[in-house]
Amino acid sequence: MRTDGILGVGEKNGRRSTINTARNKQKWLSRKEKWLVVLGVILHAVYMLSIFDIYFKTPIVHGMEPVPPRFAAPAKRLVLLVADGLRADKFYEPDSEGGYRAPFLRSIIRKKGRWGVSHARPPTESRPGHVAIIAGFYEDPSAVTKGWKANPVEFDSVFNQSRHIFSYGSPDIVPIFCSALPHSTWNSYPHEFEDFATDASFLDEWSFDQFQNLLNSSTKDPKLKQLLEQDKLVVFLHLLGCDSNGHAHKPFSSIYLNNVKVVDKIAEKVYNLMQDYYKDNQTAYIFTADHGMSDKGSHGDGHPTNTDTPLVVWGAGVGDPLPISRSDHHENTARFIDDHLHDTETPTEWGLSGMTRFDVNQADIAPLMSTLLGLPCPVNSVGNLPLQYMNLNKAEEVEAVLANSKQILNQFLQKSQLKQSTSLYIKPFKPLASYSSLLRQIEHLISLKEYETAMKLSEQLRSLALQGLHYFQTYDWLMLMTVITLGYVGWMIYVILHVLQSYTSLPATIFRKEQVPNPISTVKVHLLGGLLMGVACTLLLVEKSPPLYHAYVVMTMFLWTQIFSEYQFLKALCRYLCGRANDYYLKLIASGVFSVIILEVLVKSFTDRKLYTWCFLTTGVAVPFYLYRSLPMRSGIPIFVWLACWILSIFTLMPPQIPENTLLVVAGAVMIITIGVVLRYVELRAKDSRYWLSLVAQDSRKLKFPFLFHLQILLVGVASLMVWLSTTHRTEKRELLVLHQLVNWFIAGFSMILPLFSATGLLSRLTSIFLGVAPPFLLLSIGYEAVFYGALSLALIAWILAENAYLHINKFRSSTPVKSMEDDNRCLELSDMRIPLTFMVFFNIAFFGTGNFASIASFEISSVYRFITIFSPFLMAALLIFKLLIPFILVICAFSGITKLVQVPLLGCYFLVILCSDVMTIHFFFLVRNKGSWMEIGNSISHFGIMSAQVVFVLMLFAVTNVFTKDIQVRSDQQFSRKKK
Repeated sequence: MRTDGILGVGEKNGRRSTINTARNKQKWLSRKEKWLVVLGVILHAVYMLSIFDIYFKTPIVHGMEPVPPRFAAPAKRLVLLVADGLRADKFYEPDSEGGYRAPFLRSIIRKKGRWGVSHARPPTESRPGHVAIIAGFYEDPSAVTKGWKANPVEFDSVFNQSRHIFSYGSPDIVPIFCSALPHSTWNSYPHEFEDFATDASFLDEWSFDQFQNLLNSSTKDPKLKQLLEQDKLVVFLHLLGCDSNGHAHKPFSSIYLNNVKVVDKIAEKVYNLMQDYYKDNQTAYIFTADHGMSDKGSHGDGHPTNTDTPLVVWGAGVGDPLPISRSDHHENTARFIDDHLHDTETPTEWGLSGMTRFDVNQADIAPLMSTLLGLPCPVNSVGNLPLQYMNLNKAEEVEAVLANSKQILNQFLQKSQLKQSTSLYIKPFKPLASYSSLLRQIEHLISLKEYETAMKLSEQLRSLALQGLHYFQTYDWLMLMTVITLGYVGWMIYVILHVLQSYTSLPATIFRKEQVPNPISTVKVHLLGGLLMGVACTLLLVEKSPPLYHAYVVMTMFLWTQIFSEYQFLKALCRYLCGRANDYYLKLIASGVFSVIILEVLVKSFTDRKLYTWCFLTTGVAVPFYLYRSLPMRSGIPIFVWLACWILSIFTLMPPQIPENTLLVVAGAVMIITIGVVLRYVELRAKDSRYWLSLVAQDSRKLKFPFLFHLQILLVGVASLMVWLSTTHRTEKRELLVLHQLVNWFIAGFSMILPLFSATGLLSRLTSIFLGVAPPFLLLSIGYEAVFYGALSLALIAWILAENAYLHINKFRSSTPVKSMEDDNRCLELSDMRIPLTFMVFFNIAFFGTGNFASIASFEISSVYRFITIFSPFLMAALLIFKLLIPFILVICAFSGITKLVQVPLLGCYFLVILCSDVMTIHFFFLVRNKGSWMEIGNSISHFGIMSAQVVFVLMLFAVTNVFTKDIQVRSDQQFSRKKK
């Protein structure tokens, strides 16, 4: 007979069963986490695309009928002169001698026409500006898919509606509007003419000469003569000189200011040429600009120097100059498209204070041109006809505004019809529910000659139609943004549940007296979730929604199905929380609020790098103060943490564009060597201290390569020498020797593999990694970023020392045993949230410490000249990106080392990092812009994309750095005690 005693078979079987259970649990956890990572990658990739369905959908629709005005055309032909890049103030203000740069157009303002400022909407670039002038709508946000280089959707324009268009100018503008038109005669100069090293005003003369030659040749060409004698004719001259000279020489230069005089002369010559040719006073003239020019010689944003452009209109159908009166602007209480106020006071130095100024939005010029020629407004136009520029009677004014209103209303009706045709239920735009009765009322008032009332109703109809267009343009926003937000929130909740279930002691605590979860109930939840997903997809299919709409909805519903399948755990968790004391809730809320504040500061830091300065200045005071009060013995660690934080705080005050300074690179190398030597000294002298036992190697006498440290120090020194030699050759215009390049490549590659052979103690391995990646970083550095490498390393060392001190303090204070997991790591606690939060701060300062990672262009290409001098875009980009990754490698190695030091699961902390990054991702999702300069729009997209990609980016860096950090060993108190015995 067999008995199972204390040492019997029963106990052995039980132990074996326990081991097998633990192994199975680890395998299950590993499979679940692989699945969770794959789900996270897919989710973030799909949700990243949502911004293009929400923010960057084209407003252009097709299928509307043109609405011609019901009165005779005031003009037979129209001349449009666009001076690219001409600022309003530089056009109107006097020169240094007291005269004016545009005497001809000023005489027009005083004697023959009307004037004002045309307000452009960002992005203030050439193509969007010309589209607004000629087609009447602003930048199509879907142009982001074309890299802002073209309008992705075909559109109507004044040129399309004209009988014939003659156009000369830039190859970047004229073909956009004329190349596809059969009724066009156009030409453009070669791109090679646009030379920034010369005075570009000759380009304006070229455009005029082409038009003059056309008129001259018509005397010998009957067909051309017949074309020119038609009505509804448009002449468009694009004058690029001011833009090119503004970029090259700045708008306050004599070349730019002289170009203003050139375009004024061209306007005078065109006017005289047309008057002599036609002699019928049936020509209307419009002089304006597509955008202005900042003092730095750039444009694109919404600064007044970029949005304010001159507008001068005269000729057939245009009103005479109007002396100023007090009541001229009493109704102008709204803002222009660039958010500038109406009734802006005219600067006295312009010398036009006595003349009434009529400001317009840039898109208003298109309906003005159409009405002057008796053409229908472009069907995609959103411009309001500026009647104050026209010389019409009351009946014609009402008819003109009504035609403009009907044209915008037709766009609204087409959008409404398209939405109705693809929707099971649609919420109509109520203010225009009875638009037909409003139209009948206007027509009735016109028949009764009650023009004032008809005018007010027509303007009201136009305003409502514009609101309706915006309503349907953003109709799906609420649904899509709700689905995406619920998806992100669901993902974060699911990640939290996974961490709580897999890496904390909560499951053992809350299920101690609970029944085992019922798998049948979980299946029911999944079946119900699958059924709801099927119903949702069927509805979207019936509504002919895009495929990505299905993906957004399915992904979100799937996540929430997974959450509700854990309802038994959630129920037990709620009961557990309800039984806790009030101070626990306060601690939980305080931790959550503090975490969100830190993450919101990081969000703000994407646009203001100086926040990191304040962050590290504050940390440099708070953490040392805590350590000084808490450490049980005198220590220099608080002082070191203070110095490290304050040194790092300096770098985010420096310019992102790094000036070249070889001495700073050499100084950075000296700093790196000094840090390495001090760390080595600490390791050798502090091995018998209980405080340092977790950081130092177990036995340096057993090292396979005892001189490895000296070799790494030597390589850092040689790298700094090669930096000096390579830079000297380049500055002296001497060719970089192939031998120098080979030595640089060897140093960079060889130094990267040396950390694999270092001691496995935490401090030894991290010191070796720090010295191992320093040579390639130095060889790729051109200035202060080499010193930043040392400063970042000091701050990371301070983080490690602070965590070690915190661990040491807790051993003295806490008598409660820490609950452990099967892999010798302890369970995560609420206080451990400080580790992923600190990681996020360091990870982001690696982004912005020496530039803007969101724009590779903010880094100097000269960084790669020590490795390659022949132009090779792919290799150069690879080297540049590798340089940018090195600070991230340092941060992640330190993070991995800290998880080993405090014995918390690395993957658990990784999921908390992803949780933090997704809090920032949601914020950036709502910060995406589809208005503003291309740079502002692009930055908002890149910020959202960077945070969305972190789930993959961080994981890839963890995989790479794991090669260096997987062997790190940390000594425990027991090992220290055994050694002392």
